[in-house]
Amino acid sequence: MTTLLGKNLKYDLNASLVVFLVALPLCLGIAIASGAPPMSGLIAGIVGGIVVGALSGSHVSVSGPAAGLTVIVLDSINSMGTFPLFLATIVIAGLIQLALGLAKAGVIGYYFPHSVIKGMLTAIGLILILKQIPHAFGYDVDLMGDQAFIQADNHNTFSAIWYAIKYHSIGAIPIVLVAMAILILFENPKIKSHKLLGIVPGALWAVISGIVINSLYGIWKPEWQLGGDHLVNIPVLENLGQIGNLMTFPDFSMIGEGTFWIVAATIAIIGSLETLLSIDASDKLDPYKRTSPPSKELVAQGIGNTLSGLIGGLPVTAVIVRSSANVASGAKTKMSAIFHGVLLMILVLAIPNVLNLIPLSCLAAVLFIVGYKLAKPSIFISIYKNGWDQFIPFIVTVVAILFTDLLVGIGIGMVFGLFFVIKTNFVHAVTLTELNGNYLVQLHKDVSFLNKALLMKNLEKIPAESKVIINAQKAQFIDHDIQEVLNDFIASSPDKKIKVTVIGLNYKIHQKI
Repeated sequence: MTTLLGKNLKYDLNASLVVFLVALPLCLGIAIASGAPPMSGLIAGIVGGIVVGALSGSHVSVSGPAAGLTVIVLDSINSMGTFPLFLATIVIAGLIQLALGLAKAGVIGYYFPHSVIKGMLTAIGLILILKQIPHAFGYDVDLMGDQAFIQADNHNTFSAIWYAIKYHSIGAIPIVLVAMAILILFENPKIKSHKLLGIVPGALWAVISGIVINSLYGIWKPEWQLGGDHLVNIPVLENLGQIGNLMTFPDFSMIGEGTFWIVAATIAIIGSLETLLSIDASDKLDPYKRTSPPSKELVAQGIGNTLSGLIGGLPVTAVIVRSSANVASGAKTKMSAIFHGVLLMILVLAIPNVLNLIPLSCLAAVLFIVGYKLAKPSIFISIYKNGWDQFIPFIVTVVAILFTDLLVGIGIGMVFGLFFVIKTNFVHAVTLTELNGNYLVQLHKDVSFLNKALLMKNLEKIPAESKVIINAQKAQFIDHDIQEVLNDFIASSPDKKIKVTVIGLNYKIHQKI
């Protein structure tokens, strides 16, 4: 174990630094968009990294506050009345998740169609790119953690790009261009493997370049210098004795109210679904194709949410943006997720003034690279080659997520995915083959009432005085309606002088009255 940790340490540390840089503005942005204290997002990121990371069975997924829960959290805080009352519902939601995990409810994660998961990943990639364009132009009205199509200022993803071009901050553009150039340069294998340059990941060089360029503006181009909302903004402590002031503790005074339990159950269920989707997607990104135990993940999330609620943090889920950044940065084990949580905890407390110098346009460059890796043109081509039954649910999921939000888009994609699953099963469950006047009716695997019309249509094609074999040996399940159709055909076959041979089917010939 120690040898393996040492072997992977370089990769996990590098990945953790990139994930930290991605997580820092997202944790703050999600908290602000949720109507919660900014520190609550950072607490959730720390708990998600260290606690959930340690308990999780996933090798590459990263947990923290989720953009997909922003609207739910905002509405829940309003319905509960105060943030401490809302924190109490997070504690109970965590206990519900823990119970679901112990009851092995995570198996539901195995039933998400592959095409929908790929669509979700691609949509997240496109959203990252589209949402970072305004930040690249220095138009930082929209919070970095927001992934919804309609923004808080009633602009949408596309109109925000137009406003960003129209009302840009000129100083942001050189920063993002230099950062992008550095990141692309560090994608070169020769740079990555270089003894000196490969020690520090490109994302850190990109951030350093952003801080340096913005500082130089103050000397040579003061009107270009970025400040205020254009920079990372985390709370600054005057001394470590003020740590307690950053925490908020739960209020359980409404635990007997129905509203309290509705909010807790909603957070538990939606958070669990987002987690299961994210770890499934993370496993598909994992270059080693390792599989995460879903029920164990629910247990880890449950413990994480219970702790996060107790010390003033937002709800925690596995999150695909940070997980994608983790994989894209070369993470080997779950230690990268844990290290990113440690970095959040230490650096936010130790050097907040330095972190507050980072331009958001610089971090946008990091997310551009992550987004491109998730939504490369080659992904669209490969899914298209798999056939329409895979491509249509994939593209519907992508479009639905782009124009709504993650959970709604996934729901729409699931409907289309299940439709094609049923359609495929409908077509292939019953087949009719003819050779020289001999007919073979084959029942494959599960034959439900949905196949009744197809079966009747095939049986009607069989002419009088034919020989028919009905083979049900491959059928694991035959619905009662199907059995009735077959019984009626067998019972009426003597009238048409049809000779029927039945294999692997128990039937009763109806008596004529």
